[in-house]
Amino acid sequence: MSRLYVRPLGLLWGEDAQRAVEAGDAGGIAGGLAAFTMAEVIRREGAKIIRERHGYKDLAQRKDVGGRLQLVQMPRAEIAGLSLNGPLIMGIVNVTPDSFSDGGECASPQEAIAHGRQLALEGASIIDIGGESTRPGSEGVSASEERSRVVPVVKALAEAGHVVSIDTRKASIMGEAARAGASMINDVSALQFDSEALATTAELKLPVCLMHARGSPKTMQEDPQYEDVVLDVFDALEAFIERAESAGLKRSLILADPGIGFGKTYRHNLEILKSLSIYHGLGVPLVFGASRKAFIGALTGEKAGSDRAAGSVGAAVAAAVQGAQVLRVHDVKATAQALRVWRAAAEPKDSGL
Repeated sequence: MSRLYVRPLGLLWGEDAQRAVEAGDAGGIAGGLAAFTMAEVIRREGAKIIRERHGYKDLAQRKDVGGRLQLVQMPRAEIAGLSLNGPLIMGIVNVTPDSFSDGGECASPQEAIAHGRQLALEGASIIDIGGESTRPGSEGVSASEERSRVVPVVKALAEAGHVVSIDTRKASIMGEAARAGASMINDVSALQFDSEALATTAELKLPVCLMHARGSPKTMQEDPQYEDVVLDVFDALEAFIERAESAGLKRSLILADPGIGFGKTYRHNLEILKSLSIYHGLGVPLVFGASRKAFIGALTGEKAGSDRAAGSVGAAVAAAVQGAQVLRVHDVKATAQALRVWRAAAEPKDSGL
C-alpha cells in the first residue's frame, strides 16, 4: 500500500507570506498567517520511503499530491470561538498531587482556580484542566476522585468567562465537565481508553483534541520503537480522526496532537518537532505540548521540570514557526512574551512600536 505525505518547507510569515500567496509563489498553511514556498513530498511503499523536494508552483500542478495539498491549505474553523490565525496558548492546570513537573502545586480546587485565573491574565486563551496524571509510570485515578478534583475548577473558570478544556480519558468526566462549562475536550488516548468516549464526544459536539500515545502511561516509555516515528504518528492520527468522524464527530471539531513524550524516546520527540509541519496534512488544527518534558531536561541538563521554562519556550516557538495553532504550556507568561517578540519580528507594522 502506497501512502503520500506533504511536509511544508520554506515557511514565511506575515506580509511576506501574504505577498507570496497572492503571487502564486507559496501556499497558505491552514488558512492562517503562515505560507510555504516548497515542500518535501514523501511516498511510503511498505518499508521503502521516497523523499523529494519541490517548489510550490510545481506542486500545485501535480494531481497526485492535490488531495494532501488541499488538506494542508484549507482554513481551520474557529475552536470554541477562538480564531486559529496565529498560535494560541493553552495554559496547563493540573489538579493533581503527582504530575511530573508541577504535582501538588494545585492540589486543591481553590489553588487550581486561582492558578487558572493567573494563567489567563498572563496570556492563555485556553485553560486546560486535568485531574489525573498521565506522566510515565502513573497508575491513574478513579472517576469519582477525578470528578472531585476537576469539576469545581471547570465550573468556576467557565463562569468567569474563560475558555476551559477538560483533560481526561473518561467519558463520564467529559460529560460532567461539559455540563459545568467546559468548551473543549483534550484526550491523551484519542478516545480509545473509554469505550463510551466516541459516542459521548459525538453527542456533546465540542472540539476534541486527539493525541497520539503508545501504550498506557504506566508502560508507554518501555522501549518505544517505530519504523519511522514521524510517518507512523501521522498514520495513527489520521486513523483516529477517521474513526471519530465515523462516530459522528465533525472534522471541524477535531484537533490533533503528536504526543511529545508519550511512548517516544528523546530522539523521537526531536524528529517530530523537526518535521511538525507535516501534520498540517491531517487537515485539522495542531496542538503541540512539550512543556517541561524530560527530553528538554536531557538537552539542557535541568533535572527539575520547573527549571525547564527556557527550554520549553524554545520548543514552543519552534512549533509556532511551523504553524502549530495551539501551544500547551505551563509557563504562559514566558511563552507569551517570546511569541510576541517573534510575531513582531515577522510583522513589524503590527507591533505597536
